[in-house]
Amino acid sequence: MRRFIAFVIFLVTVNCAGLMAQCAMCKRTAETDFDSKHKTSAGKSLNSGILYLLSVPYLIGAVGAIVWYKNRRKGD
Repeated sequence: MRRFIAFVIFLVTVNCAGLMAQCAMCKRTAETDFDSKHKTSAGKSLNSGILYLLSVPYLIGAVGAIVWYKNRRKGD
């Protein structure tokens, strides 16, 4: 079973290299905001939103790990 899981993880990491990670609207906003003539903050807002969405799962995982660790130590 472990070999199967390792094989699936390998296939996922190998095949996802060519995928586009942005939706069409996000890509267009990022490309058009690159123009230095118009001083808009759409690109900064897009990057802030991406960082926010990136950080939430890690925070949830960290809180879960802390709770699990504290509950495990109480049992000893």
